[in-house]
Amino acid sequence: MALALGLGSLFNHSNFPNLSYTIDASTDSIRYSTTRNVEPDEELCLYHGGNLWFEPVGPNGARPSSGAQENEDSWGGLSNVDGLQDSRPIFFNGSVDEVVPEEELPFERFKPPPEEETLETIRTVQAWAVDVPEPQSIGPMLKWLRRSELDASELGHLKRVRKQGDTSTFLLTVSPLPPSLPEDISLPEPFLVTVPSSVAVTPTSLTLKSSLWPTVYAPRRKGEVEDWSQGKTRWAWEAMHVAVKEALRWRDKGELPIAAYVPAPYEELDAASPSSGFMAHDTRQSVAHPLRHAVMNVIRQIADDRAHSEVEAVKAQIPASADADDDAPRNGTNYLLTSQILFTTHEPCIMCSMALLHSRVKEVVYLFPMEKTGGCGGATCLPTLPGVNHRFSICRWKGETIQEDGLRLDASVDA
Repeated sequence: MALALGLGSLFNHSNFPNLSYTIDASTDSIRYSTTRNVEPDEELCLYHGGNLWFEPVGPNGARPSSGAQENEDSWGGLSNVDGLQDSRPIFFNGSVDEVVPEEELPFERFKPPPEEETLETIRTVQAWAVDVPEPQSIGPMLKWLRRSELDASELGHLKRVRKQGDTSTFLLTVSPLPPSLPEDISLPEPFLVTVPSSVAVTPTSLTLKSSLWPTVYAPRRKGEVEDWSQGKTRWAWEAMHVAVKEALRWRDKGELPIAAYVPAPYEELDAASPSSGFMAHDTRQSVAHPLRHAVMNVIRQIADDRAHSEVEAVKAQIPASADADDDAPRNGTNYLLTSQILFTTHEPCIMCSMALLHSRVKEVVYLFPMEKTGGCGGATCLPTLPGVNHRFSICRWKGETIQEDGLRLDASVDA
């Protein structure tokens, strides 16, 4: 049994803790560590787990009407500290650099279905090819190809020669016009063939694509998914709880209970202030505007903040008499969320998902899936669609780790 005495007995419980602890059996001591930057005069709180012996304070500070549960010991349940330790998320204990096993993360990574698994879904392009009647001409053709400008990367995922019976067909180019063939090799006229536009990443897609043209097999390597350390997982835990708290706060003011949060990256925490990051909530109710979604609001907030910073920097460097119009910053990249992770209470709708894709966000983590309207795995999954020029990772938070009362929305709502 472990019992905190002295300073350790003063820490209250919070669903949004800023303190963690580890037990050192060799010294019979408990070590407390902050899990994020703490502001002056901010109360230090621990997460005591889900099996509480008291009624927790709600997000708005109100206590439930029912009294705390009676315990058989005069310590008010503190003798059950071992059970509390077990109910805490495992990533709150141990070194911040230790990797958290995939199954113990507080979220699940969205795994899109395999792409191009049917003949109808194979993406193709038109390419020029030519039959080579004489097998001895293949070698000279390969040498000619290396000397020409046709050996481009557009066809690097395909085998150059296809053999069918006694006929060898040589793949040339994807240019719109037929290429000029070598004059010293007797060849028929080139013709168009339909070929796959990308490598095969699964055995099924390899079979299907090779039926059109011999294709290179390049399966995705295991371990490409980024590992999460205990420190970064605690950072994510705090970020999602902050977003939930914000959504509940604005729900009580009549807004839709949706919030989006872009915290300062975990890697920059040492240099970040406690208020670093951008938070926005849904304002469709208060401003009577159908596009004021939480995700759109936070992207706009980030862009406005960066634009303002650039303007101030320009003003500080340009003399008052200079023509500021020529040197004023342009809002061309201020909206970009490159390397940033966005936490939101609800799966972004299709409009917001496209905005996130366009902003080059690194990862989106959401709590509630929106099966009818979501654009990150619900109604569709924007970053997996063919033709988009960016991919971002998607994680769904495990709902049992967060108090969900008052946040659920009708399935038809665009979040």
